[in-house]
Amino acid sequence: MAEVKKIATREAYGNALAEFGEDYPNMVVLDADLATATKTGVFKKKYPERHIDCGIAEANMMGIAAGLSLTGKIPVASTFAMFAAGRAFEQVRNSIGYPHLNVKIGATHAGITVGEDGASHQCNEDIALMRTIPGMTILNPADAVEARACVKAALDYEGPVYMRFGRAAVPVINDREDYKFEIGKGQVLREGKDVTIVATGILVNSALEAAERLAGEGVEAEVINICTIKPLDKELIISSAKKTGKVVTAEEHTIIGGLGGAVCETLSEGCPVPVCRIGIEDVFGESGSAGALIAKYGLDGEGVYRKVKAFLA
Repeated sequence: MAEVKKIATREAYGNALAEFGEDYPNMVVLDADLATATKTGVFKKKYPERHIDCGIAEANMMGIAAGLSLTGKIPVASTFAMFAAGRAFEQVRNSIGYPHLNVKIGATHAGITVGEDGASHQCNEDIALMRTIPGMTILNPADAVEARACVKAALDYEGPVYMRFGRAAVPVINDREDYKFEIGKGQVLREGKDVTIVATGILVNSALEAAERLAGEGVEAEVINICTIKPLDKELIISSAKKTGKVVTAEEHTIIGGLGGAVCETLSEGCPVPVCRIGIEDVFGESGSAGALIAKYGLDGEGVYRKVKAFLA
C-alpha cells in the first residue's frame, strides 16, 4: 500500500501566502513573534518589506491590522489560535468585526494536536468564540490542498475571515483534479443512506476511515466535509439528514459551540433528527504527542468508528 502523503496545514498556509504575494500586492502579513512556527516566515523571506513582526503583542497586532485595512491593504494577522481568538478576542470583535473590516486572521496551532505544549496552548474553543462575532467567516481546512484554497478564497473575499490551521502533519485527501473550494459550500466525499457524518478539519480523514470500516459491516455512511463553519452549508446538511435520519458531527474542537453546535442549531430548525457530537467533551487537553492525544480523545478513525457504531446501536 502506498504511503499517504502528510503535510501540516500551517505549512500550506505559509507557502500559500508567499505564492499569492505577487497576485495581491496590497497584502501585508503581520505576526506576533512566531513567524517560524506559523510559517509566515516563508512570506517574510520573499517579501520582507510587507511583513511586520508586532512582537508578543497580539491585541496590538489586531489593531494594526484593522488600521492597515482602512488604508486599502489586505492585512493577514497571524499567531497561534489561543492568542488570535483568545487573548485578542476583544480587539477582533471591536476593531475588526464591528466595523466589518477586510482583515484575514491566520490562526495556527489550533486544537489538541498542538500536543506537548499542553492545555494552555491547545485552543479547542476558538471556533465557538469566532462564531459569535457577527459577520465573521470561519474556514477550517481538512488538509494542505484545502488550506491553500482557503487562503486564496479569503484574499478574494471582502470582509473579516478567521482561518484555522494545525501544527501536525496530516494526510492529504483533496489532491484530485476535480477538487473545487467555495466559501459557504460543503462537499459530499462519500455517499451513504444509513448515517451522515459531518466533519471538519483533520477529522474529515478520520470520518472517511470510519466510513470505510462501517461499510465492511454493511453500514453506508455519508461523509460531508464542512470547511466553512460560518456561513454553514445548511441546505446540504439538511438534505443529507432527511436522507439518512441520523447525523454525527466530528471536529478537533470542543463539542460546545463549534461545528456540532452549528449543525444542531441548523437541524433543530430545519430537520430534527438524532445527533451525536464527536469532539473534545467539555475538558481541557493535556501534554502528549499529537497522535496519542487524538487516539485518547477518540478523534482518530478508530474512535470515530466506535462512536458512530454505538450511536447507531
